[in-house]
Amino acid sequence: MNAQENLAAAGPLFVHALRVVTENAARASYDWIGRGERGQSGKAAITAMRGVLDNLPISGVVIVGEGADGNGEGVEAGTKIGAGGREFDVAVDPVEGISYLARGMTNAMAVIALCPRGTMFEPGPAFYMEKFVAPPAAKGKIDPRQPVEVKLNLLSQILDKPVAELTVFVLEKPRHRELVERIHKAGARVALYPAGDVAGALMAAIPSSGIDALMGTGGVGEGLISACAIRALGGEFLARLDPQLATEKAQVAKNGMDTHQWRQVEDLVKSDQVYFCATGITTGLLFEGIERTDDFEKTQSLLISGPAGERQILTTFHNRGQPA
Repeated sequence: MNAQENLAAAGPLFVHALRVVTENAARASYDWIGRGERGQSGKAAITAMRGVLDNLPISGVVIVGEGADGNGEGVEAGTKIGAGGREFDVAVDPVEGISYLARGMTNAMAVIALCPRGTMFEPGPAFYMEKFVAPPAAKGKIDPRQPVEVKLNLLSQILDKPVAELTVFVLEKPRHRELVERIHKAGARVALYPAGDVAGALMAAIPSSGIDALMGTGGVGEGLISACAIRALGGEFLARLDPQLATEKAQVAKNGMDTHQWRQVEDLVKSDQVYFCATGITTGLLFEGIERTDDFEKTQSLLISGPAGERQILTTFHNRGQPA
């Protein structure tokens, strides 16, 4: 058995080690749900996550991450993590949907994704990308450059589902007003959420999830995290850089990055040896958020490993007398 085969065989066990990373971050941020303290929840999650990351049996380099916590420790791009071992690119978000967690809203989660070193697209100064996500049946069959109405009609045919029964996940942002109007005019439903495009992307890639596609512009980091999972699931994930801020546009142009090219998931994540884990903080599309009793703290996590695309939803009851 060669190194790649060893890595694939260890996938289901390895992804469970990542579960400890996201569970710790989620549990640490729980106390800050609905308290309006965006920064405090992030600091707590980063500190908890970093403590576990440093002990993983890997040599990892963070490609997309978050800045330092109050102690100067962070998981920003370029950070090296792990105690040594196999080399990985790492995409991590200690609190995905952090602004909305502070307001007590849906779909907040702690999430991490890994793929072999040198196989994850490096976004440099880009912060935003436009995305089109759909189930495996649609892979390679829809041109993302086509008008919204054409894409929906094609998806309707592919899924053997009337356009009126299609549901498209869109982030509730001012930039998406025209997109939402066109989806409605075409006759499809829109699932509008203020945050959570990792959850939306995964739901769009999982057949019969209740979400048939994701459209619109969201974060690059969230996109790469989603791409790792969707590469394993066999779903369609297409993206192009779509800078929103003037400073971002200038830096993307300065770096000669193409904002017209649509990249396939295989361009963003060049290996199918991928690992993904997310733990819910607030209840959302993918899973339940954290629940507490006097004695236990319940978490629910999604685990995915490639190339087989195995996925698990795991509910864990943690003894509150034990540290996170």
